[in-house]
Amino acid sequence: MAHTLAQQPEYRLSQAAVADLRTALRGALLQPPDPGYREARSIWNGMITREPALIARVSGASDVVTCVNFARENGLPLSIRGGGHNIAGTALCDRGLMIDMSLRRGVRVDPGRRIVRAEGGTTWGDVDHESQPFGLVVPGGIVSNTGVAGFTMGGGFGWTSRKCAYAADNLMSVDIVTADGERRHASETENADLFWALRGGGGNFGAVTSFEFQAHPHGPQALCGMVVYPMAHARDVAHEFRRITAAAPDELCCLLILRIAPPAPFLPAQLHGTPIAAIAVCWTGDQAAGQDAMRALKSFGKPAADTITIKPFIAHQTMLDSGQPFGRRYYWKSDFFADMSERLIDVMVEHAERITSPYSAALLMHLGGAPAQLDRGLNAVGFRTAQYVLNVQAAWENPQEDRRHIEWARDYWAAIHPFSSGSAYINFMTEDEGDARVRAAYGDRLYARLAEIKAKFDPGNLFHGAQNIPPR
Repeated sequence: MAHTLAQQPEYRLSQAAVADLRTALRGALLQPPDPGYREARSIWNGMITREPALIARVSGASDVVTCVNFARENGLPLSIRGGGHNIAGTALCDRGLMIDMSLRRGVRVDPGRRIVRAEGGTTWGDVDHESQPFGLVVPGGIVSNTGVAGFTMGGGFGWTSRKCAYAADNLMSVDIVTADGERRHASETENADLFWALRGGGGNFGAVTSFEFQAHPHGPQALCGMVVYPMAHARDVAHEFRRITAAAPDELCCLLILRIAPPAPFLPAQLHGTPIAAIAVCWTGDQAAGQDAMRALKSFGKPAADTITIKPFIAHQTMLDSGQPFGRRYYWKSDFFADMSERLIDVMVEHAERITSPYSAALLMHLGGAPAQLDRGLNAVGFRTAQYVLNVQAAWENPQEDRRHIEWARDYWAAIHPFSSGSAYINFMTEDEGDARVRAAYGDRLYARLAEIKAKFDPGNLFHGAQNIPPR
């Protein structure tokens, strides 16, 4: 049987071929000895050390076509960098060609039609910067330097998703270069099967050069913030979180945070460096109605800090950025849950109390709401009916401590997994998670359809990132 590109053991490339590629591109082409290569190769997760042989800092869609054709014709591994924020480091391929979209960060807003168009290298911070002055939001994540591309194609949830649905649900169309080097437009009416797969199926189907989203009214001021308690009260805080989320309207999104308090300016200095349990919240709706919903949080016990108020939504969107800087070492484990059992709460708190790094955290986000009310066949999002997602985030700086912190995350996950739904989220998967977890992200029906669409648009498996769906 012929090997797919992902299985080929050796890649040989002549300098003449490289010179031809350099001439064909308008953007820069970098090799390991070149100035700027190390910067272009640097991504958010410092754990990932793969080294592309070539990095093409593309100037537009024509450069992307040239790169896709070059990789396919020369049998090279191919990877795409958008924001570079993916936990598995899918932006980087060993000894292959990386298409670097990170300079393509244009955002255009049509406020009358509530449409936002974003290029392939944009981050959610870029989108918010342009859309929030119009009081519009596209549902993004909870860290502003997350890339739009990978986040959206993996499904994508954040502060406004319970009211406005997932990022993939709000995608209206894309421009994409597929494995045959063809530019295609995909929407509900054009290449509809490809469009279905791109909304949740990850980066398996091509290099997206631009995204068109439906935006929603929200901001620029929003009711949001967090209440913070000492870790000693973590079980009570988790019970309150469970009580509030069980009856929460779609406008309310809550995030339970268990960690050591960072030296953040919005936290009192006496909390810095101490274990905390916090509930961060965002209200997507009428602010007066939101004040009523916040009273339960504000009146529960006596918080050590309370930052819930009306503030710029962008301030809330960037609140957690400082805790996830580029270049730190990260390892994540995650699961979805239908409910918060008493035993799950106990296990969550027990393992949070054993945290091994001041940068690590356990984050439990309330999902449900609008996404759960949509047709399960709308697109390839496989976790539509999940109520909670727990992401165990190990983070540290010293490579000599890798084993200690990774074991903390794995032990935490092993303890919570028996209470999970068994599904998975590809945007939270590390590079060591296998095919079974990718299949679990979709279930048999969605996975089979994705594999069929993959065979149609990428039969040679040119786009084979960490969460690969091989062609059927």
